[in-house]
Amino acid sequence: MSEQYVLGLHEVDETRAAAVGGKGAHLGGLSRIEGVRVPPGFCVTTDAFRRILAQAPSLGDRLDELSRLNPDDREAIRTLSAAIRRTIEETAIPGDLAAAITRALARLGERAAYAVRSSATAEDLPTASFAGQQDTYLNVVGPAAILRHVSRCWASLFTERAVTYRQRGGFDHRKVHMAVVVQQMAVPQASGVLFTADPVTGNRKVSTVDAGFGLGEALVSGLVNPDVFTVRDDEVVAKAVAVKKRAIHPLPDGGTREVAIDPRRQEQPALTDAQAVRLVRLGRRIEAHFGRPQDIEWCLVGDDFQIVQSRPITTLFPVPAIGDLENHVYLSVGHQQMMTDAMKPLGLSFWRLTAMARMHEAGGRLFVDVTRGLATPAGRAGLLEMAGRSDPLTRDALETLLDRGDFVPSLPDAAPGGPPAGSPPAPIETDPAIVTELIERSQASIAALRRDIRTKTGPALFDFLLEAFQEHKRVLSDPLNFQAIMAGMEATWWLNDTLWEWLGEKNAADTLTLSAPDNVTSEMGLALLDVADVIRPHPEVVAFLRGVEDEGFLDELPKLAGGTEARDAIMAYLDRYGMRCVGEIDITRPRWSERPTTLVPLILDNVRNFEPGAAERRFEHGRQEAEKKAQDVLSRLRALPDGERKADEAKRMIDRVRTFIGYREYPKYGIVSRYFVYKQAVLAEAERLVRAEVLREKEDVYYLTFQELHDVVRSNSVDDRLIQRRKDAFRSYQALTTPRVLTSDGEVVTGAYRRDDVPAGALIGLPVSAGTVEGRARVILDVAQADLEPGDILVTAYTDPSWSPLFVAIAGMVTEVGGLMTHGAVIAREYGLPAVVGVEQATRLIQDGQRIRVHGTEGYVEILS
Repeated sequence: MSEQYVLGLHEVDETRAAAVGGKGAHLGGLSRIEGVRVPPGFCVTTDAFRRILAQAPSLGDRLDELSRLNPDDREAIRTLSAAIRRTIEETAIPGDLAAAITRALARLGERAAYAVRSSATAEDLPTASFAGQQDTYLNVVGPAAILRHVSRCWASLFTERAVTYRQRGGFDHRKVHMAVVVQQMAVPQASGVLFTADPVTGNRKVSTVDAGFGLGEALVSGLVNPDVFTVRDDEVVAKAVAVKKRAIHPLPDGGTREVAIDPRRQEQPALTDAQAVRLVRLGRRIEAHFGRPQDIEWCLVGDDFQIVQSRPITTLFPVPAIGDLENHVYLSVGHQQMMTDAMKPLGLSFWRLTAMARMHEAGGRLFVDVTRGLATPAGRAGLLEMAGRSDPLTRDALETLLDRGDFVPSLPDAAPGGPPAGSPPAPIETDPAIVTELIERSQASIAALRRDIRTKTGPALFDFLLEAFQEHKRVLSDPLNFQAIMAGMEATWWLNDTLWEWLGEKNAADTLTLSAPDNVTSEMGLALLDVADVIRPHPEVVAFLRGVEDEGFLDELPKLAGGTEARDAIMAYLDRYGMRCVGEIDITRPRWSERPTTLVPLILDNVRNFEPGAAERRFEHGRQEAEKKAQDVLSRLRALPDGERKADEAKRMIDRVRTFIGYREYPKYGIVSRYFVYKQAVLAEAERLVRAEVLREKEDVYYLTFQELHDVVRSNSVDDRLIQRRKDAFRSYQALTTPRVLTSDGEVVTGAYRRDDVPAGALIGLPVSAGTVEGRARVILDVAQADLEPGDILVTAYTDPSWSPLFVAIAGMVTEVGGLMTHGAVIAREYGLPAVVGVEQATRLIQDGQRIRVHGTEGYVEILS
C-alpha cells in the first residue's frame, strides 16, 4: 500500500497527472525523451496529500467555507487560507508515509541536496498556467528537512494567491490536489528559461533563451536581468548581454545564499552562442514531444544541459490549422465585424457556412487568408487601400510584414481581360427606389424562410438549413446589394477627399450624412426613445421596471396601470429588433427577444434623460444640420474658380451619399434576422435531444459544429467528453486578445499610427465622426451595465449595432476596434457624435469617471483629469 505514496520520475509520464500533478507528469514525460537529461528524483503522490487531509477532519469544513467566499474579499481569503496552511503544516506525517519517502531518498542518496517542488493537479494544463502559484524549496538536505518541506508544499496549495486564482478561474478547491516532486539539485554554472516560441510576438519559429549565472532563482525572482539570446533557424539572430552583479548559490548544509559576481565576469555572457543554439535544439525536441510551444527551465552543469521543468506557454494565440508548409497571412474577421470576443463552435460554424469568403478558425476567432491577395502588385495595392481606409493599424501591420520582403511570395498581375476579381462594381443611378426594392427583396426572402422552416425537424431540418444558407448567400451576393453599399461608401470617400482638396474641409461627409434615411440601426436607437415615451407617464410601470430581474417580466406588466401599453410598446420593438444582441454574429449569443431584461436599463435611462418626442426632434435636427452644411459647402464652392462645375459635382455626391449610406446597415440586419430564425429551429431540436436524454442541457449544442450537431441528431448520441473539452477550450480562448494580423508562424504583427501631429500623451486613433467634445468617460464593457448621464462619453472595446440604443444618450465615443465604415462609426455620424475608434487599449488607459476630450476630426483623445 505504501508504494503508491511515492513514484520514481522514471515511472510516470503525462498520463499520470492525477497521481503526480502537472509538474511531476511533465518531468516524467521529459525524462523519456531521447537526449533530454532530467535530474533524478521521485514524486510524493496525491494519495499522500489526501491521506494528510483525512488526518485533519476540520479541513473539510474550512474548504466549504473557502469556496463560499467572494474572490474580492481579500481579508477573509487571507485569514482562512493561512489557517488551512497552518493546519496542514502541523499535521504529523503518518509513519508508513514518512518511511516511504525516506526509503526513496536513501535510494538516491540521503546526504545529497534536493529541490522540493509542489506539483498541483490543475497545474501546467494546456489552457491555464498556474506558474508560480505554489512553492519551490531549493538545496534541502537531510530526511527531516525534506519531510518538513513536503508538508510546506502541501500547504502551498492554499496560499492566498493560489486560492484567489482558483476562485476567479472557477476551479473547485476540493478537486485540485497536491503532489510533491523531490529532485536532486544540480549545481549549475548557469541556468535560466527557454521559450520555444517568442513569448512577445508569438512567432513559433523564434526561440528566446534567458540566461544568468548560478541558480535560476536569481532570474525568476528578478534579482538580476538575464542575458537574452534570440535564435532562429539554428542561428543567434539577436543577443543582449546584461550586467549580472549577483547570483544565487547553494550552501553546503542546505539553503541558498546571494553572492556577488567577480566584476570581470559581470558582463560576460552566461552561455556561448553555440550553447544557446544547442539548448534551442533540445527545446524543439521537447516541444515536438508535448505537441505545443513550451516554457522550459534549464541549467548548465559542466557542458551538459539538464531540464528541471517544462510547461506549455498558455498566452500564445493559436494558429489556423491549414496543414501545408507555405507562409500565410491572416486578417481578423472580428475587427471588420466589430466583434473580437471568442465565439463558440456552433457560432463559428454558422458564420463560416453563411459567409461570402473562405474563413479559418483559431482561438475561437475567424480569419481570412490574404496571402494571395498580397502577392500581386494590383492585389496588394487594393488590399492596402481598403485596409488604410477602414483600419490604419491593419494596414501598417501588413506594410511592416511586406517590408521584410521574405514572407509573402511575389506573383505577377493576371493578364488583362475583363474586370479583375474584387474590382469595384459598376455604378448605379442615384435612385431611392433601389434601396426600397432591396429592402423588400430581403424581407420577402426572410418571410419565406420563416414559412418554410416551420415544418422541418430532425435530420430534414439540417438538410433544409444547408439549402437556406445558399439562399442567404444569394441575397448577400446580389450585385445590386453590393452596388448600393459601395455607392454610399464611395460617395463618402469622394466628399471627404475632394472637399478637403477644394475647401480644406476635413471629414465633411460626417455632417452631410446626419439623419440619413433608411438606416435601420440608427432607427433602432431612436425607436427605443419612443418606447420610453410610452412608459414615462406611468410611475407604477417605471418603479416596477427598476426592480426587474426575471425574463418573464413582460407577462407581469398588464397587471399595472399603463402596463398593457408598456408591454405592447416593448413587444413591438422586439418584433422589429429583438433578433439583435451584443456579439450578434455569434448565433449562440442570447438575443434581446430571449433576454429582454437587457433593454430595461436602456429604457429607464431614456425615461430619465429625455423629454417626450426626443426621437423625432433629434432626427429632424440632424436633417436640418445636414441640409445647412450642404448649402454652406455648395455656396463656398461656387465662389471658387470653375465653381459651378465643382458645386454640381458635389451636389450630385451629396444626394448620392444621402440616398445610399443608410442602406449600408441593412444587409447585417438581414443576416441577423435570418440567424434568429435558424437559431430558434436549432434550439427546438436541442430541446428534443434534452428530452431524449441525449444532451444534458440544450446550450450544449453551442459547443458542437453544424456538422457534428447534424450527426448527433441523426444518431441520437453525443460524445460528452468532446463537449467538455470544447467548454474548457472556449474558457481559455476568452482570455486571449484577437490579433488584427497573424502569420502562419504564429507571429502577431502589430501596427502603429505613425503620426507626429498630436499633443504629447494623447491616445491616437482613427477619426470617424467630426467634432470635439469634453466630458466624463464611462468605460462600459457590457451594455447591460450601462448607467449613462447626458454628456457622458462612451469608452468601450467595440460597438456592434446592438450598442446603438446607447448612442442617443452620449456626447461622444471612443473604441478600441473600428473603422471608417463600421457600424459604430456610421451611427456616430448619423447622430452627430464626435468619435475616435481604433484606440489601442482605450478601456485600460482611460479610467471610468475621468474627464476626457475627444477630437473626432483629428483622431485623438486627451485625458484631462
